[in-house]
Amino acid sequence: MNQSEGSKNTERGRKNSHKLLLDTVYIAMFAAIIAICAQIRIPLHPIPFTMQTLGVFLTSGILGFKRGTVSVLVYILLGAVGLPVFNGFAGGLGVLFGVTGGYIIGFIFTAIVVGIASDLGRKKVWILIVSMIVGAVLYYVFGTAWYIFVTNSQGNTINITAALSNCVIPFLIPDAAKIAVAVILVNRLNKIIKL
Repeated sequence: MNQSEGSKNTERGRKNSHKLLLDTVYIAMFAAIIAICAQIRIPLHPIPFTMQTLGVFLTSGILGFKRGTVSVLVYILLGAVGLPVFNGFAGGLGVLFGVTGGYIIGFIFTAIVVGIASDLGRKKVWILIVSMIVGAVLYYVFGTAWYIFVTNSQGNTINITAALSNCVIPFLIPDAAKIAVAVILVNRLNKIIKL
């Protein structure tokens, strides 16, 4: 290997290290943003209204599929090991196995869908809107199914109509507003943050 090739490899190694460091910083920063958004809440019963979903939309819309999904996974793992990052400064596996745990797991699939859409159509607003709507449907499905399972396993009987009344219908308009805000922010921030 001549000196020129050696210096190219060194430069390539530096660039890769710099990119890895930046990716790690963005992943950690956006996991923290989701955790902060989770604390902005209106305590409705049985499912509280939080800005957590806005954090997930922003994370996956800005970071894309790979980094966005990893950031959401980091957030969930931090909460699973007991750090107080979930809504109401809660943490631990008890939250994931509780009535709201399905929504948190659903965020992974939301991040995947929105992240892929962001990677494919970063400049197309309608692609982001559709992906966030699909992402919301995914966490509604996981969350509501888990809510029914947990509620029924605790000895209370709840049907799909009651579950939708508790878990979906009150959140449709707020989530539509969060999608609108997320699309505007992602569209603007993607012009500033070059990933």
